[in-house]
Amino acid sequence: MSSPHPRLHQSSAAASNPVSNSVHGSDKDADMPATEKDLAEDAPWKKIQQNTFTRWCNEHLKCVNKRIANLQTDLSDGLRLIGLLEVLSQKKMFRKYNQRPTFRQMQLENVSVALEFLDKENIKLVSIDSKAIVDGNLKLILGLIWTLILHYSISMPMWDEEEEADVGKQKTPKQRLLGWIQNKLPELPITNFSRDWQTGRALGALVDSCAPGLCPDWDSWDQTKPVENAREAMQQADDWLGIPQVITPEEIVDPNVDEHSVMTYLSQFPKAKLKPGAPPAPKTQPQKSPRLWTRY
Repeated sequence: MSSPHPRLHQSSAAASNPVSNSVHGSDKDADMPATEKDLAEDAPWKKIQQNTFTRWCNEHLKCVNKRIANLQTDLSDGLRLIGLLEVLSQKKMFRKYNQRPTFRQMQLENVSVALEFLDKENIKLVSIDSKAIVDGNLKLILGLIWTLILHYSISMPMWDEEEEADVGKQKTPKQRLLGWIQNKLPELPITNFSRDWQTGRALGALVDSCAPGLCPDWDSWDQTKPVENAREAMQQADDWLGIPQVITPEEIVDPNVDEHSVMTYLSQFPKAKLKPGAPPAPKTQPQKSPRLWTRY
């Protein structure tokens, strides 16, 4: 299984060279090599990813009255993980598990049931076992959740405007989602899931493309107010397209956000349906030429 973030594939040499304890605060961050800052336990992208993945899990767990407060520890008894897999797959576990796993061995058995289920569903995991989840190995848990997002939210569903032949071209999940967005936004140069979304305007454009009239003036939004832009687009998507805010406006425009977090949010758009009663707003600003749209 791949790392939950591409930066983790970089050499860990920098991480093995600790910074002097005499350096404190922002000075410490300034002196720390980039790879070491990325790999640090409190790296900003890690916190955003953990928050996003937790919210994604909770959106699916709502229907079985379960909730995750701490992704690192709350999967340890296996019950929430089993619940999540049953909701995502719409199937029951293939064998019985402990409903009250009070002892460690029971917890290990429960997580094993969940991992065996994934194996039978042909969802391949690498370097993760029940002990890693019970012991709260956050890096591997994030990797597990990302695998579920890839399979159930991006790879498996058939989206509108997709041709069967296109899906059969062995595109990666990232290429598939990016291609769908590019088809929805031909006027914008969207090539990634990070910097192209940091002004919030692309979010407004996507919402308005999915439901014309929800963000009609996205092309005149002030690019110096990214949080406001993202908040407007995401609230409209939540209210009228039923797209939960698994990432916050502040997080999605954060320069430290990782692509997996942005993809998790955007992967909800292809299956979104406009709710009855949505108020299509008339355009109040003249359409600008796409050539005037500037990427920051």
